[in-house]
Amino acid sequence: MQSKTLSGFTQSFVQVNGVTLSVHTAGTGKPLLFLHGYPQTHATWGKVAPVFAQKFQCIIPDLRGYGESSIPVTDSEHSPYSKRTMAQDMIELMNHFGHKRFSAIGHDRGARVSYRMALDHPEKIEKMAIIEVVPTVEMWGRFNAEMALKAYHWTFLAQPAPLPENMIKADPITYLEWTLKSWTQENSLNVFTPEALESYREQFKDPNHLHALCEDYRAGATLDRQHDEESRKNGDKIKAPLFFLWAHKGFPAKTGNPLGLWQSWAENVQGHAIDCGHFAQEENPRAVTEHLIPFFE
Repeated sequence: MQSKTLSGFTQSFVQVNGVTLSVHTAGTGKPLLFLHGYPQTHATWGKVAPVFAQKFQCIIPDLRGYGESSIPVTDSEHSPYSKRTMAQDMIELMNHFGHKRFSAIGHDRGARVSYRMALDHPEKIEKMAIIEVVPTVEMWGRFNAEMALKAYHWTFLAQPAPLPENMIKADPITYLEWTLKSWTQENSLNVFTPEALESYREQFKDPNHLHALCEDYRAGATLDRQHDEESRKNGDKIKAPLFFLWAHKGFPAKTGNPLGLWQSWAENVQGHAIDCGHFAQEENPRAVTEHLIPFFE
């Protein structure tokens, strides 16, 4: 069926790895997987996806627990929401569409799925773009007072259930909109399309989604960090060429040398800081397409 949020895209539902993923597709050419972050859905790509679809076959899912994808039951280790598990979702999703090798763009949590996928399945990834994150273990290792205030959600959402869920449920839309605004350069919701905002609001009205999103961050504080530590100890590096985009004043910028961090995790890295807040693809879509389309071509 036609997508309500991505112009020219078709929505379908695909069963992989024990979950059902909502997926939006359009375009022809080399396969390109788009992975969104928190607190968003596939709709974050609405301003750039039609441009990419002129040159690539674009496959844009909602991550498990997000949007219209299914919400798996968690466990005591939060393993259903680890980035390793989410990466396996994406490998199986791309296999479903007949792609044994492909490129990927990830923003925020989706970028964490992307680089874990590249580390765990190096034979699958041709090229990769990372937007606005540094590796999870590096982020945790650089928490100081300024970072803790800016990225408070990392520790808040990772608290044991149901504390953060109950606090957000008291006024979910205010929490969502505060988060979105405070991470933009202009402290405004105006950068988000009405369709995208509606998608994000619908997600936050559902207590089951709120729990899944918290589980994502609980995994980030435990299993994801552990998996990164193991990769670093083993000397594992991302083999696929990597393009890193970050905001002048975003979360990665506060680590001091975000491009240098990625150069220690990947064999072939290039990157660029751009004028935007955290949501590059919505705040400065032209910069995203101008940097990444030539890279993927």
